[in-house]
Amino acid sequence: MRSLTFVIGTGRSGSTALSRILNAHPDVLSLNEFMASVGDAAFPEGTVTGEEFWQTLFRPAPHFERMIRSGLPLPEFLYTRRPGRYATETTGVPALSLMVLPHLTDDPDGLLDELQAVVAQWPEGTAAEHHQALYDLLCARFDRTAVVERSGYSTGWAPKLRATFPDARFVHMFRDGPDCALSMSRHPGYRTISLLREIKARAGIASFADLTEEHVRSLPADLSPLLEDRFDPALVRDRDLPLRTFGTLWSELVTDGTEFLSQLPTDQRTTLAYEDLLDNPAAELTRLAEFIGVAPLPQWLLTASAQLDHSRRGSARKLSPAELDELTKTCAPGTRVLESGPSR
Repeated sequence: MRSLTFVIGTGRSGSTALSRILNAHPDVLSLNEFMASVGDAAFPEGTVTGEEFWQTLFRPAPHFERMIRSGLPLPEFLYTRRPGRYATETTGVPALSLMVLPHLTDDPDGLLDELQAVVAQWPEGTAAEHHQALYDLLCARFDRTAVVERSGYSTGWAPKLRATFPDARFVHMFRDGPDCALSMSRHPGYRTISLLREIKARAGIASFADLTEEHVRSLPADLSPLLEDRFDPALVRDRDLPLRTFGTLWSELVTDGTEFLSQLPTDQRTTLAYEDLLDNPAAELTRLAEFIGVAPLPQWLLTASAQLDHSRRGSARKLSPAELDELTKTCAPGTRVLESGPSR
């Protein structure tokens, strides 16, 4: 098995740019939003056949399909920008095709066919064995030696990934709390996450698997439609959501990520602050490359530094003093956790 690293974090922290930077390294297989795309379904208990495993990668993600169908696609959806033979209204967009494969190739449909022809023929194996074989297949296809998976909003998957891949390395990436929370508040995915969290809280459930029709009937009329196959995007886009909601979410996520990282051996963990990456890109990317297990190639470092966008740094400072003060206070628990968390 080639080296395997997972970048976990809140999202809205410069991690999408990091995936692009890593993808430009000739030795790195950058799996952009792989976990966000396939989710828990790709980690079944026991053993499954190659065909069964393939279906977990191929089957469209219902929550993303619902957002596309409702006219609320995420900016991370690469396939919908240059659609191929799959579409939400007809076939559904395969899970791997939405964000993972278009990051690797200009012909995601062709690559999907290549993978299906091989993966569907594999014998029975565990989820870990199938995933390792898939990563090896992609590394061979693109002549890469190190695998780095990066998804936004990914701290919740970290324990499962650790249990499945005990030798994997983990990078906890984060950004200044108020800046990140403000970015979340403007992003349709995080606005939807906030509203779905509200639905669970109102219903008193920990998982949507426990949601009943009675729960749905008890929800306000501006929340229950979000559970339907198609909804009015204005319910998400135009709703007045308090900034403190996203400050609280940011604090929860960085706390989860920091606590998870603290449980790992020191040689399997590191952190990456977005602000440090902006201030010292060559040094931070050199450190990251060495942690991943690839060489910090000079031309790659030079090209990567030019891809970083400094314009959104300090965006929260444009808020009114009262708004910034409230947002800073809701981010304070997470900020304290980061300051006292594990060192690099």
